[in-house]
Amino acid sequence: MAEPTHHVGLIGARGHVGAELLRLVLGHPQLDLAFASSRQLAKQPLRQLADDLPLDRSFELLDAQAVAKRAAAGVSAIFLALPNDLSAAYVEAIDAAAPGCAIIDLSADHRFDANWAYGLPEHHRAVLKGAKRIANPGCYATAAQIALAPLVDQLSGAPQIFGVSGYSGAGTTPSPKNDPEQLRDNLMPYKLAGHIHEREIARHLGHEVHFMPHVASFFRGISLTIHAPLTRDHDPASLLALYEERYAHEPLIHVQADIPFVRDATHKHLVTVGAMTTGERYAVVVATIDNLLKGAATQAVQNMNLALGLDELSGLPI
Repeated sequence: MAEPTHHVGLIGARGHVGAELLRLVLGHPQLDLAFASSRQLAKQPLRQLADDLPLDRSFELLDAQAVAKRAAAGVSAIFLALPNDLSAAYVEAIDAAAPGCAIIDLSADHRFDANWAYGLPEHHRAVLKGAKRIANPGCYATAAQIALAPLVDQLSGAPQIFGVSGYSGAGTTPSPKNDPEQLRDNLMPYKLAGHIHEREIARHLGHEVHFMPHVASFFRGISLTIHAPLTRDHDPASLLALYEERYAHEPLIHVQADIPFVRDATHKHLVTVGAMTTGERYAVVVATIDNLLKGAATQAVQNMNLALGLDELSGLPI
C-alpha cells in the first residue's frame, strides 16, 4: 500500500459525526490522521468514541494556538467538527500560522460567508478544487438543494419542504429531540420558522423556501418530502428524465422512480431522489440522506479530497 500523501487533523472529534469522520480518515489510502482533539475525551483512546475505532490512538486536547502550531509543522488540512459559534479562534490562529492549510468547517459558522467556498460538490465543484476555506453544508440543506436544483428555474413560488430526521441529528447533548422515551411512538416538530437550514437552502439555491423540520424515533437518516410550485406542467416520466439527465454523472446522487425510504439511506454515501409526482403546475419529490455521512462526514471528505487535489471519491467506498 502506498504511503499517505497528506497529514490531516480533526478538531471536535466527539459525537456521532466525529466517529464517522474518524472512520473515513483512518480508512483513507492517502490521508494520515495527525491528531484528533476533543475536550471531553482528551487522553482517552479513539475507541472510547466507537467500538470499531483504534485502541492504540488517543484523543488530544489542543487549543487554537496548539492546533496552529501543528498545522504549520506539515498538516495539509484540518476538519473543524465543533458546535456552531466556536470556530473563530481556530480559524484565526491557523490563518496566521499556516494559511496554506485547508480548513473544512462542518459547523454553520461560514455557510453564509462569501469568503468561504460552499462545499456542495455536485453544484460547486469548480470552486472547491484547491480551496483553502470550505464551509461544509448542513444535512437537510444538502438533500433539499439536490432535490430542488433541477427545478429551480421553473419555480413559481416557494417550495414547501417537510423534513424528518433521526435523532442523531440532535447531537449527543441530552435534549427532548434525542431522548428515545420522548420520541417513542412520536413525531416531534421543532423550529418551524427561521430554521438555519431554511436560510441556508434559500441562500445557496437562490430561491425562497419554507422548511418544516421534525425529529422521529429512528437514529439516523433524513427524509424530505418537497412540494414545488412550477411555471409549467410536467408528467412523472418527463420529471424523472429531467433528474436523470441532471445527475447522470454524479455517483453520489441516485435517482429513481419509486419512493426512497429512509431506512435504505442509512450507512450510505448517497442522496437518493425519487417518487416524482406531478399535478397542475406543481411537482412533489422525495429525498433521503444519511445525515451523518453525505449530510456531514462523507461530504467533508469529498471537500477535503477536492481541496488537496485528490480524486473526489478517494476513501469513500461506494
